[in-house]
Amino acid sequence: MLNTQTSDGPKTLYDKHIDAHTVCSLDDQGHVLLYVDRQVLNEYTSPQAFSGIRDAERSVWRPNTSLAVVDHVNSTSAERRQVRRGDNGVLQIEYLRKNCEDYGIELFDILDKRQGIEHVVAPEQGFILPGMVVAAGDSHTTTYGALGAFGFGIGTSEIEHLLVTQTLVYKRLKTMRITISGRLPIGVTSKDIIMAVIRKIGASGASGYAVEFAGSLIHDLSVEARMTICNMAVEAGARGAFMAPDEKVFQYLKATPRAPRGLDWERAVTAWRALRSDDQAVFDREVYLDAEDVEPMVSWGTSPDQVAGIDGAVPGLRAGAEGGINHNMERALSYMGLSPGQPLAGVPITHAFIGSCTNARIEDLRDVARVVRGRKVATGVRAIIVPGSTQVREQADAEGLAGIFIDAGFEWRQSGCSMCLAMNDDVLGPGDRCASSTNRNFEGRQGAGARTHLMSPAMVAAAAVKGHIFDVRKLERAD
Repeated sequence: MLNTQTSDGPKTLYDKHIDAHTVCSLDDQGHVLLYVDRQVLNEYTSPQAFSGIRDAERSVWRPNTSLAVVDHVNSTSAERRQVRRGDNGVLQIEYLRKNCEDYGIELFDILDKRQGIEHVVAPEQGFILPGMVVAAGDSHTTTYGALGAFGFGIGTSEIEHLLVTQTLVYKRLKTMRITISGRLPIGVTSKDIIMAVIRKIGASGASGYAVEFAGSLIHDLSVEARMTICNMAVEAGARGAFMAPDEKVFQYLKATPRAPRGLDWERAVTAWRALRSDDQAVFDREVYLDAEDVEPMVSWGTSPDQVAGIDGAVPGLRAGAEGGINHNMERALSYMGLSPGQPLAGVPITHAFIGSCTNARIEDLRDVARVVRGRKVATGVRAIIVPGSTQVREQADAEGLAGIFIDAGFEWRQSGCSMCLAMNDDVLGPGDRCASSTNRNFEGRQGAGARTHLMSPAMVAAAAVKGHIFDVRKLERAD
């Protein structure tokens, strides 16, 4: 039975989650045995965990608390088909099937109409609910904070332990609140907001923290836009991200297949409304950002904090702590083939990619359609759209978005992680430069020697039709 007793005094939302899920305290250093409500599995990070279970002749304790998806290595070609011998990732996919069958875990396989990227699929199915603690072998499990759940990524050995015991040894984090005020300026999206946050606090600025996002802007955002922010909080080092659930979250969840029904729903919503930080709760760090100061953002380097506004330029090299040139920046500029002081607008691209667990939901695709409607992808640019799930793809088809994409010259693909991390056949070549709606711009992330510029889906769309990095606001004004 879970420990639902909290200590006296005002609590943050994070502390309420951890207190409610602590089985027992393990030491005076903050380590606890934490009960985990749900786990999402994929074909890429789970094989060793299942092999460990088999070798030890153990069993999965609560298989109904896990959901498995195929998303990392599967092909996203326009026509979906079952994997065959010789296909990329076929052994990983087949092993996941066997593990799910042997241990009674539900699987959204390649041809399942519910298949898709795990952090898109789990929320749209109602598998993640407010107040839950969720762990998965993927760092972007922080996405679920947008629903008022606590999600965090874990390693292979932890996946094994979780499957067998439904618990993890866990150390409490410090707390940070990021308050974002104001309204979104024209052409600015939640992707731009979180990129601005990461630039402000740094790629390790939230290391050791659970981050709660608050403020008038968060309140005004849609649930899908909130997911983008929580998803990329990990790029600032956050071990978890939160937003207090509200009526928008409840309405989003009510329409999902696995949400509670009837009296159970009414009781659940009553409990969920209490999931917020107490008024007098004290956070270890407070950060503030005015959304109205943010413009469309573009990454120029090889770390998610190496970004600037579209009206800006590549920064100049700065002296390091010992008076020398900042070698990290120098290396980033060398890898990206950019020069200090070079304007970001106008940098030519060879590829445009719209997809990933960060930005491949239906609202993202609607943004893209508004930009590319009546326009064509520039000559010499390969433009790809990979929806976040099969259901998103079907909805885009039903709304007529797919036709807009195809008419503009985009490849309209099946769902999967695809070029976000280049684990299937969607890989860039050395020197290719990609405008990308993904979450990471590390060296080689989209292919060895490939250069990635992170930006919002609308900004990617603008770059695709212009052939170079371009301010989407100028296209919107033209319309």
